[in-house]
Amino acid sequence: MYETYYGFAEKPFSLTPDPKYLYRSESHGNAFDLLQYAIRRREGFVVVTGDIGTGKTTLCRALLEQIDRTTFTALVLNPFLSEEDLLKRILLDFGVISRDEMKAGALAGVSKQELIDVLYDFLLGLIPLKASAVLIIDEAQNLPLQVLEQIRILSNLETDKEKLLQIILVGQLNLKTLLRSAELRQLDQRVSIRYELEPLDAETVARYIAHRLTIAGGSSAVTFAPKAVARVHRLSGGIPRLINLLCDRALLSAYSVRATRVAPEMVQHAAESLDLQPPSPRPIAWVKRRAALLTAAAVVLAASISGAAATAWLYQRYAASAAELRIAPPPAPPLAHPDAAALPSSHLPAMPAGGAPSLPPGAALTILVGSYPVAAPESHDQVRLLTQWLEASGFAPYVAEVDLGADGRWQRVLAGAYTDPDAASRDAQRLRGASPSSEARVLTAADATGAAAAPARAAAEAARRSGI
Repeated sequence: MYETYYGFAEKPFSLTPDPKYLYRSESHGNAFDLLQYAIRRREGFVVVTGDIGTGKTTLCRALLEQIDRTTFTALVLNPFLSEEDLLKRILLDFGVISRDEMKAGALAGVSKQELIDVLYDFLLGLIPLKASAVLIIDEAQNLPLQVLEQIRILSNLETDKEKLLQIILVGQLNLKTLLRSAELRQLDQRVSIRYELEPLDAETVARYIAHRLTIAGGSSAVTFAPKAVARVHRLSGGIPRLINLLCDRALLSAYSVRATRVAPEMVQHAAESLDLQPPSPRPIAWVKRRAALLTAAAVVLAASISGAAATAWLYQRYAASAAELRIAPPPAPPLAHPDAAALPSSHLPAMPAGGAPSLPPGAALTILVGSYPVAAPESHDQVRLLTQWLEASGFAPYVAEVDLGADGRWQRVLAGAYTDPDAASRDAQRLRGASPSSEARVLTAADATGAAAAPARAAAEAARRSGI
């Protein structure tokens, strides 16, 4: 068909989850980086959700391709399993038992507890090898409650210092509702990272289409007109699976008339042949747009009255946005409520391209989560991944660069801005609970940003120069 005519090595818009076709949009790239970070840090439970067709399975397969040889992986694609069958599938993927042994009935009659004991022995055997194990369960929203409870029990397999099994649950949006149910409170409390995949915007859809055409090898033979791309975005709502369906059928229309450019009419014809209607905007999207407009209006109002009646919440929103827009924020208002600065990251705008915002001037306390030497080449990536993890875990991330004299300049990753010591201590404890390897601790804002050490360094430098 059209693959041969346009010179494609394979079908560019196949619906199979081929990892080489994963397009790392901002949302998918962040999810991929967070998952890699969580695996390296052995964070325990991770939950990734997304609407139908947003590329969750493709993301999982791409992640598996990037995992190093010291990490054993198990991928469960069929959630409709009993507790015993789940355990057997995990042991099979980890290589504890072979497929031939399974077919021969090697585990027939073995109890659930015996299967758990075998898995535990295997995980303990990885410790001297400095290896680890990761379990990924796709379509997790379909898991029965008793199987989810079994997964929670598996998360208890640990030593005094670290989790032995990293568990990643991937599912549709209703997985979030399922985990919040009363029956699964214990499991939900163990989740250290949550991330939701977003549909592609109009500009990203254009890059997504070009990416898949290039990977398939025929990008020079056929292109999509800009208006055709815009129509693909409108009709698909930015959902990758629907984009693939539309583009595949539109290429077939172009091939039928031997065209080298896909026109908007061809996309429309493809949608009609698929009986595809433009998706209705999700209510949450309308709320976000509404909130953005209200926030912008509030910022203008706050500036016009010189910040006299601005709240701490409004100032934080404005200060973080101002950093991205390169405009100076108004003078920081006093923090009106003890917990006013302890805001979850969902109340903050996306991080600017240069990284997380600086600590607000009105903050008295913050939590030091990590510190990295500025001169080290890998520090930028470590800071970025840690701030993304904090944001996904519900904390407001900040970055402060400090001068430690002879030890050089360091970038400190901070979580939250507080005036209440008890609130800061509770959040620091929550951070340590979410990441057992974390050394999160509460500092004053002056200590965290290096302001407290500056006078001492200045005095020492003056003494050195005077010969004292």
